Amino acid sequence: MLLKFQNHLSASFPFLQGKKLLLAVSGGIDSMVLVHLFQQLNYHFVIAHCNFLLRGEESDADEVFVKAICKQFKVPFHVIKFDTKTSAEEQKKSIQVTARNLRYDWFSKLLEENKFDFLLTAHQLDDSLETFIINLSRGTGLDGLTGIPMQNENIIRPLLPFSREEIAAYAKENNIQWREDSSNASDTYLRNKIRHDIVPILKELNPSFLISFQNTLDNLQQAQSLVDDASRIVYRKVVEDLHLQKKINLTELMQLSNYRAYLYQWLQPFGFTAWEDIYDLVNATSGKKIFSSDYVLLKDRTDLIVFPKNNEVQTTSYWIEKGVKEVKIPLNINFCKVTDISHQLSNTIFVDVDKLTYPLEIRKWKQGDLFHPFGMSGKSKKVSKLFKDEKLSLIEKENIWILCSDNQIVWVIGIRQDERFKINDVTKNIIQIKV
Repeated sequence: MLLKFQNHLSASFPFLQGKKLLLAVSGGIDSMVLVHLFQQLNYHFVIAHCNFLLRGEESDADEVFVKAICKQFKVPFHVIKFDTKTSAEEQKKSIQVTARNLRYDWFSKLLEENKFDFLLTAHQLDDSLETFIINLSRGTGLDGLTGIPMQNENIIRPLLPFSREEIAAYAKENNIQWREDSSNASDTYLRNKIRHDIVPILKELNPSFLISFQNTLDNLQQAQSLVDDASRIVYRKVVEDLHLQKKINLTELMQLSNYRAYLYQWLQPFGFTAWEDIYDLVNATSGKKIFSSDYVLLKDRTDLIVFPKNNEVQTTSYWIEKGVKEVKIPLNINFCKVTDISHQLSNTIFVDVDKLTYPLEIRKWKQGDLFHPFGMSGKSKKVSKLFKDEKLSLIEKENIWILCSDNQIVWVIGIRQDERFKINDVTKNIIQIKV
């Protein structure tokens, strides 16, 4: 196995030589074999171990074991303890998901703080098979059937071509010590049930099943590569990237016979899972929304718009006292007394100071808001009608702020000034308001 592993590194990861490597080591057989292999090939590396405090004395004994191995091999050692159960309860997530998030967040921090080039984990071929079956049982797209990636940015899994049997044989031949995780014997977890009950049957039906599975993975990964290429080409024609949002043109999208496949490719990275609801959204009425944990998908007339959930503190009003020259929240606005109004810009208005009543108020627009549009002397208009005339999307409407003086609109900010506050021939004091 050592020679096979060396050839695999030379072919797939020749760039690892001379790099600063961080090995994630639990103390189990896979990670201990990974340590042994890299040591035999004279790579320089550092070990990181997580104690999730889930198995009492057993978890602590794993930590002691890995620490002793590092001391024996004179390998630098990083360790951290997590109160995983408490974190899972606070985040309302499963123990497995919480542990994974805690682990990789810490690894990322170590990589950054210590300038490591790559993180290496001990995932192997059986792990990839189990992940494949889990995803298949839950329903997934092609990407969920391509197994665990061998490399994901700076995370590398060099044992993926090797089976659990190969790794066990190597450990036995080289008298490698490891720790058994008692939780692996329990069928409480779905992965263990697949490992104990389903995979053995597949291997019994076909003794070469893992080889066949690896070939299938290779084919699926190549197919996924073709899908990614097509998705990128169509994306440029159908999707408009705007600040903090993406706008999918439904007219262009519906010309594609397999538009659902493209929607899946584009929206899956944002955490959406309610695919039938998403596909129905194409023909839904404007204003309907679907949520993922961090994003919103909105149907707006001829578009689907993806944008982050609004984390802004919901303050109803912001007040501006007389004499203030600049505010930063909720918008960056400058107030400046001027005598020259020749420099007209779309993000600037000029107001008769003597017509203002302080403090001024900045707030979100509300249904029923009325103002007197600049240039339409004496005529009032609903702000909502202005939005319709300007063909603003629902998202754009939600982000509009209003500048008010004594409950009268001075400016629909960035769109239209109010006639009542404009300067005229008798104006003595002019203020420029610029966003």
